[in-house]
Amino acid sequence: MKNPKQSAKSTTPFQQRVYFATAKIPRGHVTTYACLAAALGCGSARAIGQALSCNPSPLQIPCHRIVKSDGALGGYFKKTTGDVCRTKRSLLEGEGITFTPAGRVHEHFILRTLKADQALDCWDSQMTPSGAAQ
Repeated sequence: MKNPKQSAKSTTPFQQRVYFATAKIPRGHVTTYACLAAALGCGSARAIGQALSCNPSPLQIPCHRIVKSDGALGGYFKKTTGDVCRTKRSLLEGEGITFTPAGRVHEHFILRTLKADQALDCWDSQMTPSGAAQ
C-alpha cells in the first residue's frame, strides 16, 4: 500500500526521523504516538501521526505498529474507521498481537518506553530509512 501523495524524495527531515524510528519497532510489538514523540524529542503525538499519515513505504516503515496511548488503534493512512483501520488491526493480528474486548491492544504488547538512542541508533541525516543516500 504505497502512499501516492508522498514520495521518499519529498519527505522532510522530521518525517525521515519518524520513519526511521518506526522501522525500529519490532514485529509483534507496538508503541504509542506519544512514546515515539518523546523518544524523538518532539513532544507532539499529533506531529508523529501527521508524519506517519504520509508514509511513502508502509512495507518498510511499519506505521501500523504505532497506536494511541490507551491501546486503541488510532488512524491509518489518514482514516480512523472503515476498511483501512481493519487492515491495521489485521496486520497487527498477523504479528501475533491480541486485542481486548474493547478493541485495544493488550498492554503487554505495548512498548511504553523508548530511549532516543534505541529509536535513532545509527541515524545519519544523510540517509533515508531504507539506507539509500538522498
